[in-house]
Amino acid sequence: MRYAIAAAALLVCLSLRPGQAEAACGNLTVAEMNWGSAAIAAHIDKIILERGYGCSVQLVPGDTVPTFNSMNLSAVPDMAPEFWINAVRGELTKATAANRLVIGAEILADGAVEGWWVPKYVVEANPDMRTVEDALAHPELFPAPGTSDEGAVHGCPDDWACHVTTANLFRAFEAAEKGFTLIQPATAAELEASIVEAFENETGWLGYYWAPTAILGKYEMVKLSFGVAHQKAQWDECTTVPDCASPERNAYPTSQAFTLMTEAFTEMAAPAMDYVNKRQWSNATISSVLAWQLENKASNAETAQHFIENYKPVWSRWVTPAIAERLVARR
Repeated sequence: MRYAIAAAALLVCLSLRPGQAEAACGNLTVAEMNWGSAAIAAHIDKIILERGYGCSVQLVPGDTVPTFNSMNLSAVPDMAPEFWINAVRGELTKATAANRLVIGAEILADGAVEGWWVPKYVVEANPDMRTVEDALAHPELFPAPGTSDEGAVHGCPDDWACHVTTANLFRAFEAAEKGFTLIQPATAAELEASIVEAFENETGWLGYYWAPTAILGKYEMVKLSFGVAHQKAQWDECTTVPDCASPERNAYPTSQAFTLMTEAFTEMAAPAMDYVNKRQWSNATISSVLAWQLENKASNAETAQHFIENYKPVWSRWVTPAIAERLVARR
């Protein structure tokens, strides 16, 4: 999901090879990825593995490609709780076939979702609005900042992949001809602020966003249909290519995120494998947790503890009743 990580962080990972297995579990390293849902998952795993299974867990910095390369080549860290496989699908297939890496539960039950969204109150006021085409028929509902003459489609910062896809889809749907302008924010904070402002003023907003996120946990939004199925060839050859000459209508793919483990992890943490193979939550659940973190300015560790204390109906399905009682008793 994000690819920037200091080389020094990898050196830290490489220096943290687990020791000999303990009777109940082992000394484990778990990647704390640098985006919200994955970071919270790492802290939740630390709590459950330590309190429930007697493991000793060290969290280390992580990111998709560097963490995969380190796990694949050096078997460190032992686990990445939320690993988005699309970026390394080919190499991951080779690694699992060679028994270097093992895939556990698909932690995001409904996948990571991208698309164009509008506030729920806009759809409630316009119940026939279901698709991007429906929204583009009403520029007056999505006013561009500083003008009442144009509608706005909000895109992404220029170093995000969605900067390109939004621009190409904007052209594919001939949004400019329908009275819209494309706004590409300079930062993630600017994109987020545009959504917050729309909800505070109950005005229309149309643009790119994704789940699971704190914003979608706090604000009710509706993802619009693009009216077409995802076309992978067109996506790879044009939709994701800057300034593609003839972009066509397309839909975002659903990304998958799994728990990724080394073969050594399955041996050291054998008592916890049933948990790792069951641990899964919905976008609504993790978005709600992230919204709580945002509202309370809480750390990842504090947010994980909040999850343990307030979401027992979710996590109790992942463990035995005896482990659940142990987690509740020690919280």
